[in-house]
Amino acid sequence: MVQKLKTLLLSGVTTFIAFCLIKYPDQSLEASIRGLNMWWEIVFPSLLPFFITAELLIGFGFVKFIGVLFEPIMRPLFNVPGSGSFAWAMGMASGYPTGAKISARLREEGQLTQIEAERLVSFTNASSPLFIFGAVSVGFFYDVKLGIVLAASHYIGNALVGVCMRFYGRRAELKVPKSKKPSASIIRAFREMHRTRINDPRPFGKIVGDAVLNSIQTLVMVGGFIILFSVFTKLLYIAGISPIIATLFQYLLQIFMLPVDLALPLFSGLFEITLGANLISQEKSANLLEKIIVVSFILGFNGLSVQAQVASILAPTDIRFAPYFFARILHGIFAAILTALFYTPLYLNRTSFDFKGVPVSNGADEESWLAVLHRLADLGPFITLVALALAGLILLNRIKKI
Repeated sequence: MVQKLKTLLLSGVTTFIAFCLIKYPDQSLEASIRGLNMWWEIVFPSLLPFFITAELLIGFGFVKFIGVLFEPIMRPLFNVPGSGSFAWAMGMASGYPTGAKISARLREEGQLTQIEAERLVSFTNASSPLFIFGAVSVGFFYDVKLGIVLAASHYIGNALVGVCMRFYGRRAELKVPKSKKPSASIIRAFREMHRTRINDPRPFGKIVGDAVLNSIQTLVMVGGFIILFSVFTKLLYIAGISPIIATLFQYLLQIFMLPVDLALPLFSGLFEITLGANLISQEKSANLLEKIIVVSFILGFNGLSVQAQVASILAPTDIRFAPYFFARILHGIFAAILTALFYTPLYLNRTSFDFKGVPVSNGADEESWLAVLHRLADLGPFITLVALALAGLILLNRIKKI
């Protein structure tokens, strides 16, 4: 019965999208172009170096090296192997879905068990600092200092999710006998790294080519989801469905004493973060604290667009999606609460703090973040086209050798 209902739901949603595409072709094309521009100007060029680097570091055994060194830290805190520190750091630096991509690769390499991989995925997908400071703080709210509050709430909340998820799957692990882990040492870490590289029979050129192709393939999939959800969100609004569903969120906002006018932007943000954050920043009935609390929640929730990307990355593995989805709700709640707590000390009283390396003033700092975004927007399409052409050449060369 459940499968029949699922079939009806999926076919109904697909039919709705097809009908709306026919009825609203101009709006659908506009939304599609918006998603495409976001992908090839910002997402692709900013994530490609991280994806390729991650693939190479895994292939050359460096992740095994840091896994041995960070085992004493990651195991007590998050109950995952030390190699999870690589996924966590790369996920925070480059943004989603890098954490899911690396976690899936580590699972494929056998460096994580299924339970450990599900724990790791739950807290390694975060917004990048560039997105939080550049796009949200400067681009939408025109105040780079807000990035301090949003970033602190987001990343600390993410770590708290990891601590909570360390207890996930404990019963299943009790049934499996644990082998004694040797103590961390640089010598043993180097030996493990060398053994990993030697055990990989692929030549250097093949490793690099696979890294480029796998990264580009994943990013093309990410672009498809961005465009799909951009169109889907637009169609829901045009068809009048978004305002109807948003009324349900009004009651939820009233419980937390937040303006009900934020219901529609919140609903939009649950689908696509960028659109939701932009709408929230433009809402005049809410004060700044109320706005950034809701923005923090949708940043932690990741948005269904990002969650669909993660689900697609995890699909070829045995990593289940449900723990990740639960962790997103938990992260959104933690981030919202921390934003309310950090707002006064980190924003209103910011002059008494000295954040080294973090922009805390307007003017030149805001211009620098905007300059980075504009530079990405200018060079992004060129980088994307060059990368796609390179992938095509690699594939063509391999086809000739067959």
